[in-house]
Amino acid sequence: MIRLFLNITFLFLLSASLTFAQFDILNKVKDKVEKKVEEKIDEGIDKTIDDAVDGNNEAEESVEKNSEEIYDNEEKQTSETAKTEELKSFTKYDFVPGDQVLFFEDFSQDAIGDFPALWTTDGSGEVRTTNLYPGNFFYMNASGKVYNLMKDLELPKNFIFEFDVIPTSEYEEGGGSHSFYLTLYNDDDDWLNNELYPGKTGVHLTVRSYDWDVIAYSSEIKTKDGYDYNVNGGSDIAPVQPNKLNHVIIWVQNRRFRVYHAGQKVLDMPTLIPENTTFNRLRFSLWSQDGHPYISNIRFTTASPDMRSKLLTEGKIVSHGIYFDSGSDKIKPESYGTLKEIAKVLTENPDVKIKIVGHTDSDGADDLNLELSKKRAASVKTALTNDFGIDASRMETDGMGESQPISGNNTPEEKANNRRVEFIKL
Repeated sequence: MIRLFLNITFLFLLSASLTFAQFDILNKVKDKVEKKVEEKIDEGIDKTIDDAVDGNNEAEESVEKNSEEIYDNEEKQTSETAKTEELKSFTKYDFVPGDQVLFFEDFSQDAIGDFPALWTTDGSGEVRTTNLYPGNFFYMNASGKVYNLMKDLELPKNFIFEFDVIPTSEYEEGGGSHSFYLTLYNDDDDWLNNELYPGKTGVHLTVRSYDWDVIAYSSEIKTKDGYDYNVNGGSDIAPVQPNKLNHVIIWVQNRRFRVYHAGQKVLDMPTLIPENTTFNRLRFSLWSQDGHPYISNIRFTTASPDMRSKLLTEGKIVSHGIYFDSGSDKIKPESYGTLKEIAKVLTENPDVKIKIVGHTDSDGADDLNLELSKKRAASVKTALTNDFGIDASRMETDGMGESQPISGNNTPEEKANNRRVEFIKL
């Protein structure tokens, strides 16, 4: 009986063991099959890819070569197009700043949030910075008010006036038409003058987001009918753009009045200004509009020096007409007039050789200023060669950084005078 029980138990355990073994074997077989299938699939995929790659190497190399050629051609065409467009834009800038900065204001000496020290108003305003453009800006935030510079400018009959302005978008969105007014005039009265046409004689420029309008006036000159002198003009070329930095340039040459903006000569009126007029005051004003401008980098310079005489007779030209962004050696479009005149002198005098020397103010590290001044001089040489055909062998370059100032380095005006490019006859 016991033997029978043991036999039965043995048979049961044997059967269970075989069953479990079968399950284990089946699982192992299943795993092996799945693994083999995956390996075969991977081999097939790899072979397909290898075959495709091997079979298309020539096509791939051809495509890559063609792509490189297309890229090189596009890059070359883009470069040539940009150069052509740049020069086309440059030709509109025919003004030539002189060798002396008469006044410069960038509000760098004023604390942020303060009203600028050199100005007065019957409204309000403050110095601010922006998130898009470097430097300090005078924010004129009162409507229907005026902003007068409290400095006697004593401007010559031939000068260039420049400034940066960021009009706010409210001009468009708020429905107002005028961006701001700018007035150059002659007056001996108090600095704060809120008359529509201040002083004895002046030029009143309206700068809108869609056009320009100018009026020259004089209470001392009468027409044949006994009225005050009044001549006006206008243009809708290249108006100022809201919420963007606009660089506006005005060239006064005796009776002639020119305005430049965005690579264009937007106004050119040969007989606008009354004869024998001089200006000594500057005013911005805000009437009938919803927006308010940010103003900075106001600069007055002498204009159109006799470069031929300066270089050939005196042996040196001091130029404030080569423009660069702060800390950059890239020449700006406003430099065209000066470069063209320098090139003209060199073309007419093929035996003359020059040294181009860059100078900076004292802001920043000495070594960086020295390096920057050298790079700027090299950029001028490159421009004269590439854009005006002057033989590079006729020009040497150097940079003096801040080591040779021609004025102090304390005020914005003094610093502006020190930032210059000199052309020295060898």
